[in-house]
Amino acid sequence: SGGGQPGWAVKCAPGGPNDYVYVIVQPVGWKPLSELVGRPELADDPEWSTPEARLPKLNKMFQLIEEWSSTLPKWEVLEKLNAHNIPCGPILSTKEIIEDPSLAANEMVVKVPHPERGEFVTVGSPLKLSDSPVDVTSSPLLGEHNEEVFVGELGLGDEELRLLKSNGVI
Repeated sequence: SGGGQPGWAVKCAPGGPNDYVYVIVQPVGWKPLSELVGRPELADDPEWSTPEARLPKLNKMFQLIEEWSSTLPKWEVLEKLNAHNIPCGPILSTKEIIEDPSLAANEMVVKVPHPERGEFVTVGSPLKLSDSPVDVTSSPLLGEHNEEVFVGELGLGDEELRLLKSNGVI
């Protein structure tokens, strides 16, 4: 993971495609993490106690974490990790993303009206600038802006536009 801190997505129960939690192991989090996974002796073991000692064994370290996490549902894993301020985040299914009230409240997912298919949920803008709000709208329908472009931008007259339409050009 970025910032030089090792991170990995570990499996959780019951083992479905989205039953994962991303865990970052920071130096300050190693002791509580070793206790959570049932290996408190690793906190003071010179072979595990420092980031430098753990670096060559990252696969084994995340295997130990996953042996613990795979016995619990992801939301319980998150709760236990968060209680110790261990950086982590859930891997979410599309359904979980769409139904997450915090993502909707922060406009990370938004409802957008569409003239043909009706309202749908999509990704909002991740950029939140107070002086430059972003409205997420549906994409235009095929040909929706033809007249605006051909007449307004290209300067075609009404007769030319009518001929293009009747000849199947647009």
